[in-house]
Amino acid sequence: MTSRGTPSRFLRSVLQNGLGRYVCQLKRISIIFSKTHPSSLGVREYIEEGVVDYAKKNPGTVVYVSPQTSTVPKIVAEYLNGNVREEIVIRKTPQQISELFTKLTSQSGLDIIRIRKPNHTDSPSIQGQWHPFTNRPPSIGPIKPQKQLNQS
Repeated sequence: MTSRGTPSRFLRSVLQNGLGRYVCQLKRISIIFSKTHPSSLGVREYIEEGVVDYAKKNPGTVVYVSPQTSTVPKIVAEYLNGNVREEIVIRKTPQQISELFTKLTSQSGLDIIRIRKPNHTDSPSIQGQWHPFTNRPPSIGPIKPQKQLNQS
């Protein structure tokens, strides 16, 4: 926690992801829905239309489809670091569920928090940021384009 009261951390790579090869952090995704309840209609349509395509595009992720009686439809994502995220999908369209699957797949499983700068100092500079005109004497004036000599 910082003095602002919001959690933060320095930027880091999950399991050196991207060094060598990319490893998808999502290991298991479960679809829990009701076979008859109207709030699960979009989930049932997504299962019929898009879940097979998702499974083919993401062979490293196990997809479980679990029909249960009179439950709230939800998607449970489990990541390699042990974190579990549950998303309620009441009355969502198949397109919205597909976007949610894509979002869960691209996340690392870490909590979404503010990323801190890699450099920190307890006594920051009061001079301001340096630029090429910082120490230029004001008597010289602004830079103007040079006049071209007439070649005749």
